[in-house]
Amino acid sequence: MIKMNTKTALITGATSGIGRAAARIFADHGVRLILCGRRQDRLDAITNELAQKTEVMTLNFDVRDKDLVFEKIQQLPESFRQIDILLNNAGNAHGLDPIQTGSLDDWDAMLDINVKGLLYVSKAVLPGMIERHSGHIINIGSTAGKEVYPNGNVYCASKHAVDAINQGMRIDLNGKGIRVGAINPGMVATEFSEVRFKGDTERAAKVYQGFTPLQPEDIADIIWFTVTRPAHVNIADLTVMSLDQASSTIVNKQ
Repeated sequence: MIKMNTKTALITGATSGIGRAAARIFADHGVRLILCGRRQDRLDAITNELAQKTEVMTLNFDVRDKDLVFEKIQQLPESFRQIDILLNNAGNAHGLDPIQTGSLDDWDAMLDINVKGLLYVSKAVLPGMIERHSGHIINIGSTAGKEVYPNGNVYCASKHAVDAINQGMRIDLNGKGIRVGAINPGMVATEFSEVRFKGDTERAAKVYQGFTPLQPEDIADIIWFTVTRPAHVNIADLTVMSLDQASSTIVNKQ
């Protein structure tokens, strides 16, 4: 196993769901953390929770803001500049409408966050990894990047793009000592559906009723397994669903 308490990890979307669960498991093992998010109050809360376990630095930015992404990462203090692990976790779904009635604003948000945001953060972090000939990038994809479902159109397209970017990254960075892989979860009980349905908590709750969905901690366990494999082992692409989910549209609900 790789010695992890000397490592530094940067996590986007670190204030909720999978990102927060990953931050917690990393902190439990002494990994130094750079936590990124849009909501400063939540960044403060997770910092207060984890600061007794490890060193924590927070960066308050929206991954859609290209200039701010580069500014914040380039201004990291010397003690946090060696980023060993990048967890590209920030992402959202907005709306669930057929293509002909979809919202242009929703489309922009999904493409800007899920695709361009991932690229901006990766571009800012990669030079250091390349210089050190060492690093690990984990891109959080989705089963929506492996198939398409009704009314998923642009969200599915954004996650198919993550799948393609993940493969392209792995090819382009081959020989540079950087591991690249994607973890593609199915239905995970997070704020995902609440965001998709624009705060309609009742509709969001129904998504996860009648079966046992994955929990953020389940994905965090897989992330931890992935980063602790021997240096020659790269988990390139991993898809995970709950027992009751067979595909995006086939779920065994009772």
